[in-house]
Amino acid sequence: MGKHSIAVIKGDGIGVDVVDEALKVLHALAGRHGIEWDFVEFPWSSDYYFEHDEMMPSDGVEQLRGLDAIFLGAVGHPEVQDHITLNGLLLPIRRAFDQYACVRPSVLLPGVDSPLKDVKPYDIDLVVVRENTEGEYANVGGFQYQDFPGEVAVQSSVFTRKGCERVIRYAFELARERRKKMHVTSITKSNAQGYGMVLWDRTFDAVKDEYPDITTDSLLIDAACMDFIRRPENFDVVVASNLFGDILTDIGAIITGSMGLASSANLDPTRISPSMFEPTHGSAPDIAGMGIANPMAQILTSALMLDHLGEDGAAADVRSAVENLLEEGETLTPDLGGSSTTMAVGDAIAALVS
Repeated sequence: MGKHSIAVIKGDGIGVDVVDEALKVLHALAGRHGIEWDFVEFPWSSDYYFEHDEMMPSDGVEQLRGLDAIFLGAVGHPEVQDHITLNGLLLPIRRAFDQYACVRPSVLLPGVDSPLKDVKPYDIDLVVVRENTEGEYANVGGFQYQDFPGEVAVQSSVFTRKGCERVIRYAFELARERRKKMHVTSITKSNAQGYGMVLWDRTFDAVKDEYPDITTDSLLIDAACMDFIRRPENFDVVVASNLFGDILTDIGAIITGSMGLASSANLDPTRISPSMFEPTHGSAPDIAGMGIANPMAQILTSALMLDHLGEDGAAADVRSAVENLLEEGETLTPDLGGSSTTMAVGDAIAALVS
């Protein structure tokens, strides 16, 4: 249906392995759907950091600005502190392009075993909308008396009414679009965080009045973690701050079978700037290059990118292919109980969408 210019950042570890398979799938479906891809690869990674002492060049954001989307694998290396990879690459991109809505679906699909008992396919079908640009990840603070016995670290969360309101409103609009349970759950901890989360709660209460067709509830983060496990079928759209959304989506991935199925989109809903698409799993250096990483999360992430680009038919084909492979149960990686390779899974999905 169109031509799309995509920045490709494979990153580290299994990021390289799984991005290659997702690109294979995107190339395979292009002809059927009349899509022309222009993939522009950027070598930004921990290896780049070792060579240049930075995760990306100073003009990296500007290099990305004119592209339609950013397709990212994973970053992380045992010899590089996580705050360097995060603050050197991911967070600058999210903030510069105001990708304030991080959308992470968790669906229990046929053919996948959940560690929870008595749950059937599609009993779990929820989406966490994570505020993505401020909150606990604002990186405001500093050190005093560093490396002395009396060292002090100050870490401040930043909550703005604008930031809270726009991500909460996005969650309500998504609940309408999904037309599942038509329910939004707000995650809070205002009993302990008496300023930032109180503003979050007040903003949620104000926005929900604009959506009388949507039912709501509000849960403390500890109760939400508990209920994700004991009654996940109750959830539809969940909206949470940066930290709380990060925690809940790892639980959501595991109760629906594997981190290898967990997709994610960092969205600028205004479409003024490019959005970034990455799976929720890490770089898994312990299995990098072994050919056993599950590429389905990256491939399902490509479906989220296709949605965003307006290629709805192609996105549906990708999801259908993944679901067919899971239900068939013959071409699966070890995390799902199979013995197939990363490449074999990518080949099988590419064949189904071509």
